[in-house]
Amino acid sequence: MDSYRAVQLSGKGGLDRLQEVELPVIEPGPGELRVRVRATGVGFTDVLMRRGYYPYRPAFPFVPGYEVVGTVDAIGPGVEGFAVGDRVAALTVHGGYAELMVRAASEFVPVPDAVSDVDAAAAILNYVTAYQMIHRTAACAPGSSALVTGASGGVGLALLELLRDAEVEAIGAASVQHHGLVRERGAVPVDGRRVDVAAQVRALRPAGVDAAFDGIGGAVLSQCVSATRRGGTVIAYGFTGVMTSTVGSLRGIASVLLGAPLRGRRGRFYGITQLYRRDPQPFREDLPKVFDAIARGRIAPRIARRMGLLEGRAAQALLEQGGVGGKIVLVA
Repeated sequence: MDSYRAVQLSGKGGLDRLQEVELPVIEPGPGELRVRVRATGVGFTDVLMRRGYYPYRPAFPFVPGYEVVGTVDAIGPGVEGFAVGDRVAALTVHGGYAELMVRAASEFVPVPDAVSDVDAAAAILNYVTAYQMIHRTAACAPGSSALVTGASGGVGLALLELLRDAEVEAIGAASVQHHGLVRERGAVPVDGRRVDVAAQVRALRPAGVDAAFDGIGGAVLSQCVSATRRGGTVIAYGFTGVMTSTVGSLRGIASVLLGAPLRGRRGRFYGITQLYRRDPQPFREDLPKVFDAIARGRIAPRIARRMGLLEGRAAQALLEQGGVGGKIVLVA
């Protein structure tokens, strides 16, 4: 086979910039693996890259796809610990909307037999993000409380599940139509479409929650500060509600997390790619823990839609329409 199919992003813009192409098959170099992709997730980070606002976007043209599950197809010189046919997962940031990809062997983590391709793909970005925010950034203790905004999204649902697994009492802010999803994951739902999220939280917990996780930004982040007790932690981790400019989003978040508006709360910004690039070891430690929780039935990623591996354009269109409760996964 001399070529493989992929969906390539040709430049900043609309969905028409995503085009199916054929690319030449590349042999893995020293220290690399070639992986045949079995599943990849689709998320708002992919949309942000297409719109040009994501700081870790590579130069155009490139193949999107933030997380990959696949089987080892070929092994480069000097690689040990892998065999052709092994099932592996990686946080790729780009490259997943394709039949094949070549990356450093050090980026890949084995996938247990008890974890399906789809569940593994849903876990790589969303669940490791949630796990690290809960355990590494906020250090939530059993019996503490937390607010999750955007609770029906991929990371939001992962947060609710992992908070329950950590014995943390959770409140999930989501649109009313998704309150059932919030309750199924052991959290108390509040109306995320209303501007008074803080008032709803304070009605349930007058002293405020111990931690708040916000994946929306803007006015909602300020509401999270008001909903959190003094001495608590407010974590911002995404920009799904602020899709105009990365710089503007970062400035808006910084104004809330780094100044007087915190009123005695601790502000943190979490970015999994930023952390991974600085030190990949926490990811290598935490992804197997998430896989183990799935294998043992303690958590179960909600898959909103399974689509073909080369249907990235249609998948991003669904995300932009809104209302997707869970993770979209492209499968071979």
